[in-house]
Amino acid sequence: MMHSSTSTAQGNKGFDIIGDIHGCAQSLVRLLERLGYSCQKGFYQHPSRQAVFLGDIIDRGPAIRRCVQLIRPMVEQGAAVMVLGNHELHAIAYERLRGKGATTNDRLIEETRQQFENHEAEWQSHICWFESLPIFLELPGCRVVHACWDQTMITQFKQDFAGLSSRDFWQSAMTRGSFISRFLDRLTRGTVLPLPDGRSLTSQDGYVRRFFRTKFWAEKPATYRDVVFQPDPLPEDIASRELDADEKNNLLNYGNEEPPIFIGHYWLSGEPRALRPNVACLDYSAVKDGKLVAYRFDGEQIIQADKFVWVDVAKEILNDSQEHGIL
Repeated sequence: MMHSSTSTAQGNKGFDIIGDIHGCAQSLVRLLERLGYSCQKGFYQHPSRQAVFLGDIIDRGPAIRRCVQLIRPMVEQGAAVMVLGNHELHAIAYERLRGKGATTNDRLIEETRQQFENHEAEWQSHICWFESLPIFLELPGCRVVHACWDQTMITQFKQDFAGLSSRDFWQSAMTRGSFISRFLDRLTRGTVLPLPDGRSLTSQDGYVRRFFRTKFWAEKPATYRDVVFQPDPLPEDIASRELDADEKNNLLNYGNEEPPIFIGHYWLSGEPRALRPNVACLDYSAVKDGKLVAYRFDGEQIIQADKFVWVDVAKEILNDSQEHGIL
């Protein structure tokens, strides 16, 4: 298990950080080509840059197997690095806990299992590869994590757990309530607050939720509206509710003096942009006909609007269908 990394490809002059792909392989190829990558020696590479994948390359989409086949060789050959997303983490748990009395959400991984139905050995090989991925990256000039940067937990992990063997790490990760399981949950799923008064919400994708996702970079928040960060809006009476002292104390705050950080996970829409001068989310709902987004990082300490690059997934699918006479 590689937990964190500062290594880069030899001769690398910049990073192309790419948001959640979720099986949109066609759009990934077009985005890579737009960024100047080409397929040489069997994998996509750039003459002077390195791709950085923010996780969640599997589940939901039409070409999940192809996505893994594209990205894994890039990582193994040094043309890219990738952090673990919550969907890869769920896949590991699904495979490692099956038949052991534990429950996992089979619905999350349904499309992935179907697309690997006749390729079981390949799928199990990918599970082992997922287990080798870092959870966060501290790259020259920036940080990368799938959902949340919790400095306190990261510091504790580095001090007390970074030397664990892969076997011990994943054994602890599969133990409910352990530090490693909580650490993985925080970094790959983010922070949440419970909905008040035992209430629940049904999200756009049909899941009933009793918690809502929150920002880890909120500055001086006063109400639930100031911290909610998810596509499903809160009812007005909840959104306007004031945060109490305990809730405020439990919120994280990623300071303006910290290095630029890039995350995925949160299903944004609209024009890609920074959330704060040093915080950018690159998940723009690709698999829901949104955008597959990259940011071209070259060491700047303030995230620049003109360095976001993307493909419109719905338009890409439409154009490809027209080109091949499907429509």
